[in-house]
Amino acid sequence: MPRITAPTVAEHRAAQQRALLDAARTLLAQTGEAPSMAEVAALAGLARPSAYQYYKSRQDLLHALVLDVFPRWAQRVEEAMRAEPEPADRILAYVLTNIALVAEGEHAVGNALAAVAPSEELNTQSAMMHSQLLDPLVGTLQEMGSPDPAATAELINGIVHTATKLLEGDRTQADVEARVTELLEPYVREHRRGTPGEQHS
Repeated sequence: MPRITAPTVAEHRAAQQRALLDAARTLLAQTGEAPSMAEVAALAGLARPSAYQYYKSRQDLLHALVLDVFPRWAQRVEEAMRAEPEPADRILAYVLTNIALVAEGEHAVGNALAAVAPSEELNTQSAMMHSQLLDPLVGTLQEMGSPDPAATAELINGIVHTATKLLEGDRTQADVEARVTELLEPYVREHRRGTPGEQHS
């Protein structure tokens, strides 16, 4: 058994699992291909046999990564939105945080997982992620008095998808963020509470 490096066995296991997941994520982002258990273990600083004490196979590790990556993305977006007290400003926070996550390589990991993880597992997690991401956006639009929050949320999400394609091309994060802000700022400004324009309950 590996030497315990945390106060408790449970904390040690959690730390080792975290190291393996982070290593697998890094390798996926770099190569776009499923890494071997040996590669993941080496990057995590573990012996290959030790890695199998936490994940019984490479497929098992990929399943765990699917369950890890998508909720963390949703959490980052929700935290950024909650940090904005003004509902209209949460719209821009939603879009810019998604752009930042793509720029950081999280989208590349998601694409890689789509290629190497079982489709049923990934489709379920993708649907859950899409719902988790849209829920706070739809809620914000409802709070702002949008006549069709669901449709507006999908349109805003379309901006995120287009921004993603630009980032995966030759555009810099700063350039994409500037264009998105230029596009959305008038909408945000118009719908801030206490500003002229449509009144909301």
